Amino acid sequence: MSDCGAVAGIKRFCHEAMATAFEVIVVHEDERYAQQAAAAAFDEVDRLEAELSRFIENSDISRINSARLDERLVVGLATFECLEISRRVYEDTKGAFDITIGSLLKCWRNDKGEPRTPGEQELNLARKHAGTDLLLLNGDEHTVEVVSEGVQVDLGGMGKGYAVDQMANLLREWGIDIALIHGGYSSVLAIDGPADMKGWPVTMSDPGKGKRTLAKLHFQRRALSGSGVQKGRHIMDPRTGRPAKGRRAAWSSTLDAATGDALSTAFMIMEPDEIEEYCRRYPDALAMVILEEKEKILRFGRWDELISS
Repeated sequence: MSDCGAVAGIKRFCHEAMATAFEVIVVHEDERYAQQAAAAAFDEVDRLEAELSRFIENSDISRINSARLDERLVVGLATFECLEISRRVYEDTKGAFDITIGSLLKCWRNDKGEPRTPGEQELNLARKHAGTDLLLLNGDEHTVEVVSEGVQVDLGGMGKGYAVDQMANLLREWGIDIALIHGGYSSVLAIDGPADMKGWPVTMSDPGKGKRTLAKLHFQRRALSGSGVQKGRHIMDPRTGRPAKGRRAAWSSTLDAATGDALSTAFMIMEPDEIEEYCRRYPDALAMVILEEKEKILRFGRWDELISS
C-alpha cells in the first residue's frame, strides 16, 4: 500500500511479529532518536502479541478459550479493549464480524487441516458456539465471562490493527508525529503527513492484478485496512457458518486501525446495501469492494477527499 519513495528524509524500521512484518516510517532529524522510538514501538507489539495471541500458552486469549463455563477471568487492558472494539463492530455489522468463529472454521477442516465440507447437523452445532454476544464483559473489573461451552476467540481479524494504533500512541509520546505505520501492509495508519504534502502517498492495488492501480491517496490521521481471498484461504461468513462468496477484496478507511481491520473483514461479507447503510451511519468510515462478478468495484463514503487528483 505505502508508496513513500517520493518523501524526502524518511527513515524506515522493520520488525517481525504477529506472523508478519511491521514497519515504522518516520520523518525526523535525529536518526538515532527515531530508531529508539521505533524500537520502543516494536517492544509494544511483542508485548501485545504475548497477551493477545491464541497460539501463546497463558495469553489472555488462550485463557479465555480454555475457561470453564461461567468462569469470570480478569484480563489485561489491551485484551479488554480489543474485546470491546470487537463487540461494537459485531453489533454494528449485525454479526458480519465475529471473533468467536473458531468452532465454525474447525468444521471446514479435517484433522490434517485439509478442506472438508461439514454436514448440516455439525454446522448447526458449531454455530451455537459462535457469537461475540456469548462473551460477557465487565468494564469496571476488566473481566470476561464465557456463557457457552466451546467458544473460541481469535483476534486475528483486528489484533494487528490494534497493535498499529498502540504503536502510533507510543510514537506520539516520543514526540514523533510525522509517521506512517503498517502491519504487513494490510493495516496502515498515518499520523501527520510530511511537510508541504497533503498526506502520506498510499497506492491501492488490485490484489488479483498487481499492475492495476485502484486509487492513489494522500493520507494522514487515518487508517486503511484491506482483506482479500488468497489462494487456498477463505473468509468465513459468521452469519451462515459458510465461506463467503462473491468478493475478491475489500478495504476500509477509518480513524483507527483496529476498527478498520475488523471492518475490512466485515465488508467482505456484508451486502452492498448494508455497507452503504454503515457508511451513512458512520460518515468517517469509507469502504471499497471488488466483486467477483465482472470485477466490479463499489465505493462507499467520501473517497474523493483522499484520492489524489
